[in-house]
Amino acid sequence: MNGADFNAYKANIRTAIRKALADSESGRLDEAAFPAYSHPNPFINWLFWQRLRKTMDVIECGAPYQRVLDFGCGSGVLLPFLSSIASNVVALDLDLIPFERMKSYIDFPSNIEAHDTRTHALDEYPAASFDIITALDVLEHVDDLPGTLKSLLRLLKPGGQLVVSGPTENIFYKIGRRLAGREYTGDYHERGIAEIKHELASLAHIEKIAVLYWPVPLFDLFAASL
Repeated sequence: MNGADFNAYKANIRTAIRKALADSESGRLDEAAFPAYSHPNPFINWLFWQRLRKTMDVIECGAPYQRVLDFGCGSGVLLPFLSSIASNVVALDLDLIPFERMKSYIDFPSNIEAHDTRTHALDEYPAASFDIITALDVLEHVDDLPGTLKSLLRLLKPGGQLVVSGPTENIFYKIGRRLAGREYTGDYHERGIAEIKHELASLAHIEKIAVLYWPVPLFDLFAASL
């Protein structure tokens, strides 16, 4: 996706997010990163969207795909892109209300199917089901990290990739959360991205995508393959 197309994509999603925030009760959509993707501070807004763009660039290189999974889809910010490079997109999340709110403002393509993880567990999908799995800023929240990683890797087709991003939880990140506003001051992460990467490295091959950004690393983005 070139720069102009990405900016148009970003503008469309960001407009929908702002409308959803305006029409929702305070705090209800915070954990789905609605405030971050629509933040008025240019740097914070750019940082979150840059994570998305780097993910899109990596995934697009291997397109087209038959089937992809967005684990922890949140608002569905990545789904229109995924639907354009894959025949079928599965979106999973413990809380689908953010995605349902976004459907009032975005006409999501018909090749996307969204499911609640409480009724559609990872282990219910056949092994080697997906070409690409994305898990962006979600694994820091899960209770059973080793079990979740094993379940996600089981679903990868041969040659497939699990693309992961997450916060460093270092002092710079924590200060940044407080400066960003009250939506970011909650202490609800189970772990940082270093622990996630260490656990995943014991199960799969890790390939660096980007660290955002040296010399103040706030987020790490990488891919895992079997």
